[in-house]
Formats: sequence, structure tokens, C-alpha cells
Amino acid sequence: MRRMDNPDRGRILQGMTTDLIIVGGGLNGPALALAAAQSGMRVTIIDSLPVDTRKKVDFDGRSYALAHASMRLLDGIGIWDTIADHAQPMLQIKVTDGRAGEGPSPWMMHFDHAEIEEGPMGYMVEDRHLRRAFLDAMAGNAHITHLAEETVVAQTIGAGGVAVTLASGQTINAALLVGADGRQSGTATRAGISRTGWGYGQTAVVCAVTHEKPHGGIAHQFFMPGGPLAILPLTQNRSSIVWSETDARATALMAMNDADFLDALKPAFGSFLGEIGLTGARFSYPLGLTLANSFVADRTALVGDAAHGVHPIAGQGLNAGLRDVAALAEVLETARARGEDIGSIPVLTRYQQWRRFDTTTLAIATDTFNRLFSNDNPLLRVARDIGMGLVNAAPGLRRGFIREAAGLTGDLPRLMRG
Repeated sequence: MRRMDNPDRGRILQGMTTDLIIVGGGLNGPALALAAAQSGMRVTIIDSLPVDTRKKVDFDGRSYALAHASMRLLDGIGIWDTIADHAQPMLQIKVTDGRAGEGPSPWMMHFDHAEIEEGPMGYMVEDRHLRRAFLDAMAGNAHITHLAEETVVAQTIGAGGVAVTLASGQTINAALLVGADGRQSGTATRAGISRTGWGYGQTAVVCAVTHEKPHGGIAHQFFMPGGPLAILPLTQNRSSIVWSETDARATALMAMNDADFLDALKPAFGSFLGEIGLTGARFSYPLGLTLANSFVADRTALVGDAAHGVHPIAGQGLNAGLRDVAALAEVLETARARGEDIGSIPVLTRYQQWRRFDTTTLAIATDTFNRLFSNDNPLLRVARDIGMGLVNAAPGLRRGFIREAAGLTGDLPRLMRG
């Protein structure tokens, strides 16, 4: 990876030509850069943040649930061995309904990884380990140029390629531009791609806790009237918390000091892991649904949240983005092997056809689940509790849910097939 951070970099890069420009240095962007570089493509990734910010070593509470298929992708692009020792396997998932302070409903869904052959359903990995692994891998790859502290201010489509202009005045030319720049994607906006979506009136409060008792690799999803509470196992006696609440309640939670926040969390969390304490910081994220009305435009493709942002109710946001990455990388690799123009509409249409239905289905499912469970309607509570009990009692249905949670269903790209 070449870091162009000297004062003359504008002069050095003016008119630079590459195969693929990726806008966004979070997680999906680097994953695509590494996957594309494996097939010999020259990749330039544009990242608005400094490298030092991305490589923070202190634990800050942020973590990700990686499905088993996503682990395969990370293994395929050379990342997994670096983070495996920091990853906590998710061996079971328990889904329950109830109210804070009253304990869970006796009706529940219980998924155990022993019911599938592939291994753990997924892994919890801290943000700091994952980002550092991506940066180190890109730094060691001669096909990747990483431009930190840069932003795109314009993109222009020509007959044979796309050119982007950076805030520093640099221009870069490529066959294809990929937006991995989040829900407010500037890449999508400049390409004329509109969005459909709505807010949920909910905010996710994210943090991590330490606890007395071991979690046993069990992930818990507890549905409460204000929104779901996810308790996700981290290494050692720690768990990641994703607490979805009404906007007003979340604002109040974020304004509390640590002691008051813990007092508010404990009735929802329960006592099954003993005494708990905060570790790291607290973050909050407004929740909503947003779908790009097209995943592609002339010489432009979108991946991750730039293409689709869903409710974190099933923890599938990053996993859906990584499936975009694997699918797009495979489409581009196949196109290059055939001698096709990787930025042409026929090539990009294959990517859209592969991913559009899957992500729309995920968006509808998460939206429906959130509306069904984030309320205290007694009739709906009875219906959903019976539904969970029926799924739990049916081995075939239960196994299907387990494979879905592990990301092992549907038309998997090669990088996710292992």
C-alpha cells in the first residue's frame, strides 16, 4: 500500500490511472480492495480518515458480528489468520421476548451451532483488530494505493472510464468507481442514484460490559417494547451491547453518567452473567431503512451501506456488505478473464442482479421483525411467542434459521464458499 501523504502528492498523482477506485476506507472498501487486488487489479482506495485514527489500539466498545460465511471471505483475502486469536466464536443464539425487569418469556428460539456441520455460526471481532488487519494487509499489497485524509468532490464519466477529483485537486482515472462510503454516499448522489427509506424513531446505544460469569459463547437477542437488546459474546468475560430504544429514551441513556447508565441497563440485561461493569465508550446510531434505488450506474457500483442500510436486529449489516464485496469481486474477476470492460453496464448489471433481490429481502425481513417485536401489543406478543415456540420445536425450520444466521444460504460467491 502506498500512502501519499507528502506535500507534493497532488503533483505526483495528477492524472493517475488505476483499474478500480474505491471511495470509503471503513471495512467493506478495504475488503473489496484486497479481493480485487488478488485478481491482479490495480486499486486506489480513498479514505477520509487518517491511518492513525483507523489503527487505534485501545478498546472502545465497538465490535462486529461476523457470520461464518464472512469469516470465509476474510480467510480468502488473507485477513482471518491475523484476527482469529481475537475472535470469539458464537456457539449458540437465544432469542426471547419480554419486558425489562420481568425476565424473558418462556417461549424462545434456541439455535446451536452443533446442528450444522460447518462450525460456529459466527464470530465477534472487535473493531480495532479488524481495522488494523485490513490496513496492514493493504500496506503489504503492491496493487493497492491507499489515499488517507482525502475526499472526492467530483466524478466524471467518459466513454472509456471514470475520473474523480479530490479535494486536494488531484484527479484519478479508472475503469470503475465503487462507492463504499456509507448511507449518505456521495458517490451515489453524484451518480444520480436516489434512495428509498424511512426512520424507525429508534436509536441504537452501543457499548461493552464486563461480567462475573462466562458467557459460554452464547449470543442473546431480547425483544423489548422499545426495541431489541442484543448481548453478544466477546473474548474473556466481556459482551458487546446493542440496545435499540426510542430516540428520546436513547438520548437520555447517552446523557447519563456510567453509574446511572448501568442502573438503567441492569433490569434489561438481567443477572444471568452476574455483576456487570462498563468497559470502553458508549456510541449511538439513529436507526432506519435506506435502499439505493439502483446499485449501479455508468461505471459506478455501490456496496455495503452505500447500497443498503438495514436495522441491526439480526446483525446482518456488515455481513450483507461483505457479500456485496464477494459478489462484485467475482463478477469483476470473471469479466477481466473474458476480456470485458469491468466498468460496462452489462458487467455491472450481473452484480446488481446477484445482490439486489437478496438485500431487498433482508431489508423487508428486518423491517417486518422490528415492527412486529418493538411494541407491547398483547395480541402481537402472544402471536410472536407462539411463533418462536413453533420454530424452536421444528428441527428443519430451526436448522434453516441457523444456516441463515451463519450466512450459508442462497447463491454464495466463491470467496464465501470456503
